[in-house]
Amino acid sequence: MLVMGGPALNVAEFEKFKPTTTIGVSFAFTAPTGVYNSEKILNLGSDRWSFKPEIALSQPFGRGQKWQLDAYANAYFYTDNTAYRGREILRQQPLTGLEGHISYSFNDSLWISSDTRYSFRGATVVDGVDQDNGQQNLIVGSEMKMSIHSRHSLLLEIAKAVVHHNSPGVVGLAVKYDYT
Repeated sequence: MLVMGGPALNVAEFEKFKPTTTIGVSFAFTAPTGVYNSEKILNLGSDRWSFKPEIALSQPFGRGQKWQLDAYANAYFYTDNTAYRGREILRQQPLTGLEGHISYSFNDSLWISSDTRYSFRGATVVDGVDQDNGQQNLIVGSEMKMSIHSRHSLLLEIAKAVVHHNSPGVVGLAVKYDYT
């Protein structure tokens, strides 16, 4: 939901619109879906809910407003898994995240960005025993989007975790095709 900026516009207004500071909020949740077997250590399900409130800021700047800074702050909150490894209770503190992007639009058909995400905390407690497993994850990357036609575009993404303590050592490359 936008709380500032980004008004609803018709086509004629949209063509003339100059973006300004935009602030938005969101709330996502994940239900305990998937297969969960309390007798197994590895599971496709988590047997708990998660909730993620987020606030975002977008600020265009520079000559012709070709640059844009986007910043996000969020946190994942988890309910307890009361059947962890059969009979134990797993609790997890919130996993906090900060994200930033700076992008440059060469024209209406091509933009590129530099991206970063930092997440931290999220340590767990099993039956009252601290697991000393707080997470720390810093991912850096870049994206490029190119419109091939008014309805077709390609997106190239690359990312790497440069810090990953108790979290995945992510290295990723993605090529996406969009048809709108």
